[in-house]
Amino acid sequence: MQVILGANGQIADELAKELKRNYTSAIRLVSRNPIRVNETDDIFPGNLLDEAETANAVKGTEIAYLTVGLPLNSAQWAAQFPVIMKNVINACKKHGTRLVYFDNTYMYPQTGVRLTEETAFQPFGSKGRVRAQIASMLLDEMRRGKIEAVICRAPEFYGPGKTQSITRSFVFENIKRNKTIRVPVSDKTLRTLIWTPDAGRATAMIGNTFDCYQQTWHLPCDDNRLTYQQIIEYAATVRGSRLPYSVMNRFIFKIGALFSNQLKELQELLPRYGYDNIFDSAKFKDRFPKFPVTTYQEGIAELIRGF
Repeated sequence: MQVILGANGQIADELAKELKRNYTSAIRLVSRNPIRVNETDDIFPGNLLDEAETANAVKGTEIAYLTVGLPLNSAQWAAQFPVIMKNVINACKKHGTRLVYFDNTYMYPQTGVRLTEETAFQPFGSKGRVRAQIASMLLDEMRRGKIEAVICRAPEFYGPGKTQSITRSFVFENIKRNKTIRVPVSDKTLRTLIWTPDAGRATAMIGNTFDCYQQTWHLPCDDNRLTYQQIIEYAATVRGSRLPYSVMNRFIFKIGALFSNQLKELQELLPRYGYDNIFDSAKFKDRFPKFPVTTYQEGIAELIRGF
């Protein structure tokens, strides 16, 4: 039995599909209101903020995947993410379950430095500090040999279905709705994005490859990075029509934050959009050279045709 803690987000759904396709039909989905992805899934309502419920959710499982997401709310992140991580670590230690933690890059420097698994944490803002805190909690347990675990780290998402990210919201959703595209900060900096089905497939592969444990892995992305200008130009080619866009500089975001809590929460994430984002996944590609990485052209085309 393998369990997904924080089910029914896009990554969890992709992970459940991949586990069923290639690894196991014994899959448990845990969230407050879980919904089956595969017909054979075992749904398990549970609150990961509750230590006993978390332990019960993990009981009897060989591998647990922590994919939980919270709304983009700094206060909620600070209050809840450390509790969730503590409960999950304790549950896995109690039941001898391997833990696969799906992480993001908020704790990394928001500059143009090449990001590898060895990059030191340098969080900017409260959400980055929370992500650094909970990753460090798990790393400490791994170093002490208290838990068998692995960290799968992904950059910003793009992809189908329920995929959520700044790029999805400001670029692709506006294409879908025939609205003017809003580019955050710069249309000239290179972006590293991960196709969410690739993220799910890669996480399942790492979770079921036991010599990958006790390490951090950057999940695989297309290294032929594009700027937002190039992304939009290619999307326009696929669509067969011009796609107008405007660049929202940080001052515009700052003014908007006075009236929108969502824009306020985005403030600390904006510096990275002023630099080339070079997320290096060479370690994964060296270990799994036959893993097919979706190119940006393939992903963009699939999204636009789906719209």
